[in-house]
Amino acid sequence: MDFNMKKLASDAGIFFTRAVQFTEEKFGQAEKTELDAHFENLLARADSTKNWTERILRQTEVLLQPNPSARVEEFLYEKLDRKVPSRVTNGELLAQYMAEAASELGPTTPYGTTLVKVSEAEKRLGAAERDFIHAASVSFLTPLRNFLEGDWKTISKERRLLQNRRLDLDACKARLKKAKAAEAKASTVPDFQETRPRNYILSASASAAEQELRVAQTEFDRQAEVTRLLLEGISSTHVNHLRCLHEFVKSQTTYYAQCYRHMLDLQKQLGSAQGAIFPGTFVGTPEPASPPLSSTSPTTAAATMPVVPAVASLAPPGEAALCLEEVAPSTSGTRKARVLYDYEAADSSELALLADELITVYSLPGMDPDWLIGERGNKKGKVPVTYLELLS
Repeated sequence: MDFNMKKLASDAGIFFTRAVQFTEEKFGQAEKTELDAHFENLLARADSTKNWTERILRQTEVLLQPNPSARVEEFLYEKLDRKVPSRVTNGELLAQYMAEAASELGPTTPYGTTLVKVSEAEKRLGAAERDFIHAASVSFLTPLRNFLEGDWKTISKERRLLQNRRLDLDACKARLKKAKAAEAKASTVPDFQETRPRNYILSASASAAEQELRVAQTEFDRQAEVTRLLLEGISSTHVNHLRCLHEFVKSQTTYYAQCYRHMLDLQKQLGSAQGAIFPGTFVGTPEPASPPLSSTSPTTAAATMPVVPAVASLAPPGEAALCLEEVAPSTSGTRKARVLYDYEAADSSELALLADELITVYSLPGMDPDWLIGERGNKKGKVPVTYLELLS
């Protein structure tokens, strides 16, 4: 008990000394040991790394889980070291509703059949989203979180210890300065018999202050070196985070490539089914061939994926039949087309279009497949394929 009381008193004295030194520095009444410029740059870079890592981590969590309540629930499960329960994605929930609707409305009807097909695609999209969230959490979020909860806490602890060592050092410098000043003042007083003991005490006090200063300087230098090594390790952290960022981009590319393939398959299924239900209707331009996937990175083809044209509006069968009767037989190499939407020409090389008008179109060798040459009377110009319904 006696030992604990002495230690408690010693700790209280050290805390009080540091508090006094810190307060005097804030009011400009005490000198402060400044760190070198390189050390300050390391501190600034470490703080910037920590702040931006926190922001990127939080926003990535929002991207993967937009629901704030679900994020709070997952955070509590992690803090309690409990397994996060499996959660149904929005796509999977939509697929479930569509499947139930098809079952109730009739799975053999055209609407019910389409609901079944879309629900299966949405289910696959939900599964792809689940895989993406898991991959991003493991390869990207976990390393960032480990840095904040591990390395950064160690750096913060050593920085606080360095701050305490600096306060102790500056306090020792202040005590030595006061002891030297008192000793110098006492030396100017005549050497009377009664003043000699006091002079001896002042001299011993200055010597003790010098010894304390040497010890404090040694501890400060040692702690500064430890902290500097940890701060220089931020470069390795950047390399690790760079590797994780590449993994995140790879998993995200894979996810969007899967979504593209699923939706392309669904669009083809719906297009064939739509042609069976509404014969003679225009569904869209043929899908251009996708470039082969790279053998080194199977997901890079997503960057060059062709844009799937939008499904054209369906014209009433009676109206389409009337237009066909009014159109003259087409000549070799030309076709008649009905304009689906208004189109404003971007320059003189393009032909402005009005919805429901009929024009003659044809293609030229080497021409972009998304464009055709359109003629209306004496006017001629390029027209986009997606704005047309080819009739003959």
